Parts: sequence; structure tokens; C-alpha cells
Amino acid sequence: MPRPSLALAAAALVVLGACGNDGDDDAGATTSSEPGSTVAAIDPARCERNRAAGTITYLSGFDFAASAGIVNMVVADAKGYFDDLCLDVELRSSFSTANYPLVAAGEAQLASAGSFSETLDFAQRNGVELVVVEVDSHTGIDALVTKDPAGDLEALRGQTIGVKGKITPSVKAMLYQAGLVEGDDYDTVLLDGFDPKAHIAQPVAGFPVYKSNEPGQLERAGIPFGLFDPAESGIPGSFGITYTSRAFFDEHPEVVSDLVRASLRGLQDALADPQEAVALCLERIRAGGNKSFLSDEGETFRWQIESELVAQERPPGVPDPTKLIAEVTALAAADVFETLPSIEGTFDGSVAGALYDASRRLLWPG
Repeated sequence: MPRPSLALAAAALVVLGACGNDGDDDAGATTSSEPGSTVAAIDPARCERNRAAGTITYLSGFDFAASAGIVNMVVADAKGYFDDLCLDVELRSSFSTANYPLVAAGEAQLASAGSFSETLDFAQRNGVELVVVEVDSHTGIDALVTKDPAGDLEALRGQTIGVKGKITPSVKAMLYQAGLVEGDDYDTVLLDGFDPKAHIAQPVAGFPVYKSNEPGQLERAGIPFGLFDPAESGIPGSFGITYTSRAFFDEHPEVVSDLVRASLRGLQDALADPQEAVALCLERIRAGGNKSFLSDEGETFRWQIESELVAQERPPGVPDPTKLIAEVTALAAADVFETLPSIEGTFDGSVAGALYDASRRLLWPG
């Protein structure tokens, strides 16, 4: 990729991270009370504006799994944080890649995504404007499982890797960094379903996974495997992504700000009481018929892994321009994107950033 293009993209991203309207001038916000206790004291005029936005549909990234970006919303809804901010929010179970066209078309207003780069890639390929407003972790959540516990990445040369849709961005970048290019040094083949126990029995050398999901399933089944983490190879990434459309963002800046505020309050509670957060997610999962066959052990493992990564952010939820630049740069070098993505307007760091005080405590009306 030409160096001047990267420089221009980086400059645009830094500028965007510093601008935007958080809409908090009349929120009446003060430092939050203890997690779990709310005070319905939002400014009346702002309350009316939030109510005027009508029903806001949120789409989850993978059922109501206890995952960053989803658990936030489940806890916020269960504890009445949306109600306290005069927001009418409907939570719907969905899948990250199915969410983008629905949000872009205005059929939903808020959704979870797999990563910042995933959101960027869809927007670029389809010519739509999406705005990331919350990033719970600037670490990639995807990894590569291999059949050989003692093997290395070089052993994958000339092999076939199974994928669900396509190879995940951070894994592709990790393999590229190791000198392995998709189509030249290894091939990919589609896998059916989401069961890693079935996938590892297929004639493939390995397959991308989420660190907080499939490894736990394989461990509990007593199946040996190797695990390569792109983060340990210095590959930047992100997860726990919440985004909206540019149209909704521009029309309802205060509503977006309060949606993120409630989400961060839910995240704060989920970090403080992980057991309760997992239980609330499982309650919704079962109410929906548990079509993805999620389990108590699996969701406990999922939030244990993800919460440890989210807790490293200071404070969590705020998009970091420098880290997003690093993510896009690394993945662009590995040809994850067809062309260099346009960074302009793809995120706003000022929304979540304005919701914390100088001591990094979440601001809450009351």
C-alpha cells in the first residue's frame, strides 16, 4: 500500500477521533452512583427528546451471548438503565454480519459488530455510512485453532484452513506476517455450522475461532489442539463494537450519547458482577429457544475471557484513534481490504469519551 495513502488515512482518523457532538450540554450528568443503583433524574427536556426518537431497535452480534457489546445491552435493559434515560429500546437476537444492511437501511438503529475492521469493510464494499460509537476492547478476539498442539504456523504452508464465511481479519494478518498468503501458501474451504468438535474432525489443518468460545468447548471435550493468538504476534484488533448509521447519528446525537451511556453502565455492572451478567444473558438466550445451543459453562467461559480483556481498557468503551489506525494499517497490509478504506466518518470517539469524568468514572444523571 502506498505510504502517502496510509499517512492521509491516519491523519483523518486522528482528526475524527477528536471531533463530534456528544450532545451532553443539558444532560444534568454527575458522577455515577454505585453500580446497580439508578436515579431517574434526566433533564425533562432531554427526556422528551429521547422519547420522541421512538422505539430504538438493537441487534445483537451472536444471540444474547455473554460477549462484550451484547452483555452491556442485556444488563442495561434488565436493570432499567434505558428507562431511566427515557429510551425505548428493543433488543433483538441477531448475527453480526446480518446486522450491517439492516442498520444501513434504517430497519434497526444500533447493533453489535465483530470488529472495527469488519464494520469498515462492509461500509466500504457497499457504499454505506456507519459510525462506530463504542469499542469495548482494542484487542482482537479471533485466533487460529490447529489440529497439531505442537505445530507452528509454517506447518500450515500448503494446507487447507476451514472458515465460516471467510478467514477472520486478524488471523489472516497473522498468517501474512508469518509469510503465508491466502491462495498462494494455503487454501480455505467453507465449514458447516459452528461446532468446533465437528470442525476439528474435518480434513483441514485448522480454522479461525473466537478465543472466548471454541477453545473452551474443545477443552471441555478433552480434545487436544494448538492455538495461535494474533495479539501475541503483535497484530492489533478490536471487539465489543457498537455502531449506528450516519443518518441516525446526525439526527439524534443526544439519543446516541444516552444509548452509549446506558451500554457503558451495563458494561460496568457486568465487569463488577460477571456471574449476574452471565445469568441475565442465559435468561434471554433460553427465552428465545437457545437456537445456538449455548450453555452455562460456555457463556461463563466466554465472559471470563472477554471481561479480562475489556478490563484492561482505561476506561472501556472509548474508541482510541491510535489503536484503530494500527488495526486498519496492519490489516490493509495483509490485503484484508480490497482497497485502502476511507476512514472519514467511520467512528466518533467523543461520544463515549464525554461520558467519563476526569477520574474515569462514568457520568450518570442523578
